[in-house]
Amino acid sequence: MWKTEYEKWENFSELDMELREQLVVMDEKTKEDAFYKELEFGTAGMRGILGPGTNRMNIYTVRKANDGFARYIAAHGEAAKQRGIVIAYDCRHKSPEFAMESAKVMASYGIKAYVFESLRPTPELSYAVRELNAFAGIVITASHNPKEYNGYKIYDQTGCQSVPAEAARVVELVNEVENELLLTVADEKVYMEQGLIEMLGEEIDAKYNEVVCNITINDVPKDELRIVFTPQHGTANVPVRRALETLGYEHVHVVEAQATPDGDFPTVELPNPEDPKSFTMAMELGAKVDADILLATDPDADRVGLAVKTANGTYELLNGNQTGALTFHYLVTQRQAKGTLPTNPVMFTTIVSSDLAEEIATKYGVSTERTLTGFKFIGDRVHHYENTGEKNFIFGYEESFGSLVDATIARDKDAVQAVVIAVEMAAYYKAQGKTLFDVLAEIGDEFGYFQEGLISMSLPGKDGLEKIQTLMSTARKQPFTTIAGQVVIAHEDYHQQLRRDETGETIIELPQADVLKYYLADGSWFCLRPSGTEPKAKVYISAKKATQAESQEMVAKIEADVMAIVNTII
Repeated sequence: MWKTEYEKWENFSELDMELREQLVVMDEKTKEDAFYKELEFGTAGMRGILGPGTNRMNIYTVRKANDGFARYIAAHGEAAKQRGIVIAYDCRHKSPEFAMESAKVMASYGIKAYVFESLRPTPELSYAVRELNAFAGIVITASHNPKEYNGYKIYDQTGCQSVPAEAARVVELVNEVENELLLTVADEKVYMEQGLIEMLGEEIDAKYNEVVCNITINDVPKDELRIVFTPQHGTANVPVRRALETLGYEHVHVVEAQATPDGDFPTVELPNPEDPKSFTMAMELGAKVDADILLATDPDADRVGLAVKTANGTYELLNGNQTGALTFHYLVTQRQAKGTLPTNPVMFTTIVSSDLAEEIATKYGVSTERTLTGFKFIGDRVHHYENTGEKNFIFGYEESFGSLVDATIARDKDAVQAVVIAVEMAAYYKAQGKTLFDVLAEIGDEFGYFQEGLISMSLPGKDGLEKIQTLMSTARKQPFTTIAGQVVIAHEDYHQQLRRDETGETIIELPQADVLKYYLADGSWFCLRPSGTEPKAKVYISAKKATQAESQEMVAKIEADVMAIVNTII
């Protein structure tokens, strides 16, 4: 099958010359991986390695995706076409080209396309869809994936990534395209003259900056806090520095070697703030300027990592659960103190996130809803309550360093908002003589010490996919029974799953997902989940004990026992 597809591309006389040069030097294994399937929509849209092939990101697979999406929009009528689509892109190789290809396909169907004039953060795309009352949005990005990747994410009219039912209809239309090589478009100048492609710039930037800067809660001292920031060669450099300057922070130090956008990400192994190594240069600069807090964003600026100075002067990276709990604790306590906490408040997180934020929520009368991994599920629930009026959003976060503070601005993870609140939070506590680690310790004393673990198994290619499928199917047939000396008292299979509260009442019906979660007798849990954005299988672990050391020990025991079993399967 894959050889037929390869030959179709090889024999296409008008194939892009750069792609042809790559095609002819492929070895057999690379050919198979590039053509054995088509790129699929996962947790965060479509992502793939750049290059020729149906399983690669290139102008032809991008045109195919857009052709289906354009017909989906057109099916909603002339008003949807006139409202149009907003298109943004990040720093990755081919991002500008894929963005303009997307705009040209949309314009070929008479759909107005607003394209940002240069790279912009993903959350600004979400904001722009809402601000312009567009019908849809697209971001060309592969987020934190390695430099060889690029991707394509689609958004609905609320600025939320398309949820499965919506995306499934788009995919049906995409799959109707029989030959992606035969899709053609006119030059962008033609569509611009027709008014079908319009460029966006400073006007949207200024509005986005204004609303982001308005999410602050306290007027904190701006001349005390020392901040180090790195955009890791991505899109956050301009909007984050602009926001911090607007707010008046006086000591903002940027890692200049990582400030310039660069799709090769030359100074980091992986542009992922979850990776402690990505903070190396920020830590070096932090030591020089005696920084209180270090911040690093991923390439499309929807996620941010925090590292905090410890008592001995070194810096330690907080994990996503710690950052989420700290931020939520700050937001809920300060809003309660100021009387701005809404009625029926709700906080959103995911099924693989720590239980700490939920315990904080319970104390302060905030309900918690857990969704599948993927911020689109949180955005969809925000929209649900916006329509029903039953509950009011106050915060949403994922353990993978993504969060949203103000859902009226965006409906996706927003690292610029997260930075604004993080530095305010750090400045607020510094004025009290505390670091964020001190506050975490106080939270631990009150709510218990939680510790999380994450194992990512990289399993690329067709063989890797088969191993992931074998792991999940075997785990379903032979469930875990005892782990780390604890009996597995329950497990959830999200292929068919309702989220229920302690009385058994349904909280939320979730879409089907290839996820297994196991609960141990002592309250610890672990979860098996294939990544929706990378060729990886992941194991999430969480434990709660009386001390941090005990929690860490339990996580290590669970990891050892689970991986001993997993390794026998794959």
